[in-house]
Amino acid sequence: MPEQIRDDFARAKRLEWQTLFWMGTVVLAMFVTMGGSQAMRSALIEDALSLVPSLTFLIAARVEPRDPTEKYPFGFVRVNSLAFLVAAVALSAVGGFLMYESAMTLLMAEHPTVAPVEVFGHTVWLGWLMIAALAYSVVVPMILGRMKLPVAGRLRDKVLHTDALMQKADWQTGLAGMIGVLGIYFGYWWADSAAALFIAFSILRDGVTNMGTAAAELLDGAPRELGSSAISEEAKRLQGRLERLWPEGKVRLRESGRYIVGTVEGVDPPADPPKLEELMGDDPSWRLARLSFSPPETLRREDVG
Repeated sequence: MPEQIRDDFARAKRLEWQTLFWMGTVVLAMFVTMGGSQAMRSALIEDALSLVPSLTFLIAARVEPRDPTEKYPFGFVRVNSLAFLVAAVALSAVGGFLMYESAMTLLMAEHPTVAPVEVFGHTVWLGWLMIAALAYSVVVPMILGRMKLPVAGRLRDKVLHTDALMQKADWQTGLAGMIGVLGIYFGYWWADSAAALFIAFSILRDGVTNMGTAAAELLDGAPRELGSSAISEEAKRLQGRLERLWPEGKVRLRESGRYIVGTVEGVDPPADPPKLEELMGDDPSWRLARLSFSPPETLRREDVG
């Protein structure tokens, strides 16, 4: 791993371990106070799902630095891409299920019931305890997400970036859940299911967007921006520099984990190739992992029909 990102990589791992602990306490608080609220149940499932990106990041972080082997001669830098796809598929599947369940509850006009409970000898409406748990579920991910975003940007790590976005969705979900529970209190039974439907849609949207980006990377697509399917601005700038240096060649760039791999086709390898750091200009030099050249006489399948 490049020296420039080792400190950020270590910090990212610490943040993910902290996420597992603090979001675990959120899930526990939500489970204890869940009651019969559909919005509360959906919020609980989303908070539990938010542990998936953290787990996949930590597993990928353990595998990524390993040396190449006979079966994996190019190493494990793309394990991050695989982890990203796993997290995206999990999000999409659960988001779709919750959306269907919430819509059916709303269409069938099922009225949720939130009964009173005994707390230290006093009778308290369970909804107030739900709101307290939801408020806690807003504060924790709001802090964690803000801490992760700049680190994810410096690492160009899509799993960590997705995790930070999920933290944002978590605290928005908490607010939606509070509105749903308050709706039950004021007699608007549909507010609970409507809030649950909003939460499910948020989960599904994030999952589908991330699946597209992960698939593009695994299919050797052009480097993408974090949180978007658009081609990375760094990649565009690098493409322009390479095309100016070798205008007679065809430049191809693909993403390999957090790195960019480039090929210049139809050009003989230069006797004195430029350093990778020089090719990246003002962009992070570690981002370009490899640049290879393909001489004009190199045959490809489409060249020979």
